[in-house]
Amino acid sequence: MYEYLIRGGMIIDGSGNVGFKADLGISDNRITVFRGDVTGQSARTTVDASGLVVAPGFIDVHTHSGLVALADPKNEPKLRQGVTTEVIGLDGLGYAPLSPANLEMMLVRNSGLDGYPELDYGWSTIPQYLERFFRRTSANVAYLIPNSCLRVETVGWDNRPATSDEIASMQAMIREGMAQGAIGMSTGLQYPPGSFADTHELVQLCKTVRECGGIYVTHVRYDVGDSVFDGFREALKIGLLSGCPVHISHFFATIALRGQTSRMLEFVDDARARGVDMTFDAYPWEAGSTMLDIACPQEDYSGGPHALLTKLQDKDYRERTRGCSSGILGRIDGMVISAVSTPANKWCEGLTVGAVAQKLVKDPWDTICDLLVEEKLGVAFYTFGGDMKDVKIIITHPAHMFCSDALLIGEMPNPRTYATFPKVLGHIVRDERIMSLEQAIRKMTSFPAQRFGLADRGLLRDGMKADIVVFDPVTVSGVATFAKPKQYPIGIEYVWVNGEMVIEHGTHTGALPGVPVLMSGRSTA
Repeated sequence: MYEYLIRGGMIIDGSGNVGFKADLGISDNRITVFRGDVTGQSARTTVDASGLVVAPGFIDVHTHSGLVALADPKNEPKLRQGVTTEVIGLDGLGYAPLSPANLEMMLVRNSGLDGYPELDYGWSTIPQYLERFFRRTSANVAYLIPNSCLRVETVGWDNRPATSDEIASMQAMIREGMAQGAIGMSTGLQYPPGSFADTHELVQLCKTVRECGGIYVTHVRYDVGDSVFDGFREALKIGLLSGCPVHISHFFATIALRGQTSRMLEFVDDARARGVDMTFDAYPWEAGSTMLDIACPQEDYSGGPHALLTKLQDKDYRERTRGCSSGILGRIDGMVISAVSTPANKWCEGLTVGAVAQKLVKDPWDTICDLLVEEKLGVAFYTFGGDMKDVKIIITHPAHMFCSDALLIGEMPNPRTYATFPKVLGHIVRDERIMSLEQAIRKMTSFPAQRFGLADRGLLRDGMKADIVVFDPVTVSGVATFAKPKQYPIGIEYVWVNGEMVIEHGTHTGALPGVPVLMSGRSTA
């Protein structure tokens, strides 16, 4: 007997092939596809999927759920989009392996990205951290080792090159971490302390990632060299010299790159022609989001987050750094504050830095410094740095896959937190016909599963894990907006994770079946 029988739907299996009518059985967290008469099959629950699409659960390859998913295990902003697996540990920022002292500092350092929720932070190793996700959250997770964790455990928080012995220690940590379940390593080369790593260090670390069968995922440096393509060239060099597969995070036409998407995509094609296994992800939005402390010069993070907070209170520091913000941000007074950590400053959420500064009768830079101090760095923002014309070109490239890059904190987040995947299905596919539904689903399912080594997921075929989403292709839409961002999508009717129904008729069932998904299918499910 099957636990579930999904009948009458159009199966789009994640391969990119056209859909076909069939029924789907779920038993013991495995899928069976029935193409013929199923009247002889019995199930505890039968779901009528007539007029609906049945697809593999969506895989979000760039997320910031590493703490919030533990604090809010239902993770409705993601599950109600059809996301069943999230890759965490992105941008070189994460929470294992770390000593207790470095974990506390990393929590402060990342609070503008992940918040600082009330949790039992009694872990230090990757297995101890991943165990927190075992059937205690609604979605699966796959973990990338953040290079910031490697660096602070060996080099510390100072801005200096790593010694050969320190690099060897980081390589040993990678070997151990990947044996324990990590799928690769990430960097965020705009974010200290990981950004303090030079190219030589990253090449050596990526050699070890390659030896272990993993992938290198990078937020490139946008402030190096020509501030346009030199960050991409560094990623190419790392791939060439290490032999490691390279995946570029949130491939985005920043202000300096607007209108140059053809050059950006030619770069990827040329890299692949030179033998570098390169792919990338991108979200279908014109606005980017991150933590407000990115406005500070990177070198001022030397010594760690508490040292930065001390500097931010110094008048001489403020004068010295005024006007030094990173060029990828655009005008600092145009940043929209999306999250703060204290009730006293909640009124700032949804306002630009310029508007907040005007209300407080302050200079915008002093406003940023004061907010960072008052919130102990726990401030997020978004800014309209891109152009949807560029985005629509980028997402059609064959090396592209979708991501949300969603921040799950604050009352005024970028709407991509609630609407990314339904926006693709509704606006991008159905309304604008930028790509076929089959290709869009492939970019959310089998392609990321293949790329990140998540075997048994991403396809609807006999014997695959039962991560499934059922949606209405006529109504599915991401309805969240910048003015009203915390709105759940419509049209996502059912979601299963590891064979358990998590979304039923668009409502969360309360089930928490998520597990850490390990490389090459070594799942704990």
